[in-house]
Amino acid sequence: MAVHKAGRKAARVVTAVAAAALIGVAASACGPDDSGDGGGAEKSSSSAPKSKGPASDGPEAKAPPASSARLAKAAASVKGGVITVGDPKAKHTVKVYEDSRCPFCKKFEEGGAQALVGPVADGKVKVEYVIASFLDKNLGGSGSVNAANALRASVEAGKFPQYHAAVFANQPEEESQDAYTPAFLLKIADRVDGLRGGAFDKAVTKGTYKKWVGEAMSAFSDDGVQATPTVLIDGEKAEGEALYDQGAFTKELKKAGIS
Repeated sequence: MAVHKAGRKAARVVTAVAAAALIGVAASACGPDDSGDGGGAEKSSSSAPKSKGPASDGPEAKAPPASSARLAKAAASVKGGVITVGDPKAKHTVKVYEDSRCPFCKKFEEGGAQALVGPVADGKVKVEYVIASFLDKNLGGSGSVNAANALRASVEAGKFPQYHAAVFANQPEEESQDAYTPAFLLKIADRVDGLRGGAFDKAVTKGTYKKWVGEAMSAFSDDGVQATPTVLIDGEKAEGEALYDQGAFTKELKKAGIS
């Protein structure tokens, strides 16, 4: 009997290790609890790591990438749960679904998204952002909601593109770290010239736009999106690793007539 038990235990260990290896290979996006297979999306479960709690006011904030300065004059507006950056009359539209705590969204922002800077600045493309907040439910904490609220506030301050870039530049290394506290989000805002002010600071600390955060999450769910980042180029989903490489995503844009 002891031998059989030991054998079953060993089999379970092997199976668990194999499953972990497969998840590590397949994972290329973050997914909500009720997502489908999500193309390898991470899922929450009873054994998922919980939030390690807030990081006080956080570490020293990093500046956004220099490329974000090119979008300083790009218009940003809000309609429903969507934030649009760029000329509203632009011929092409790229729609981006993100959660601020999702590490793959950071990877997209540092990779493929850099190919959008020029076309948006030149008025060829507008980008529609749907800022989700499901990772708070998956991991615990309130960082996704806090970040989405602050991002919405940055639209009113006329600094969304730069602040959006700064938020992802300061994403914590560990997904389970609930680092986006109001205090840290204000510290990040210090790295964006002209963003801090009474209205913005109050909106961040008081959660002024949390109702809108719910609208944005509803827009995410209503569109049937299964994982973040999800990127649509003129309505067509951009697939695979092209999202995470600037050169590869540039080619995807060119296929749609965007250069």
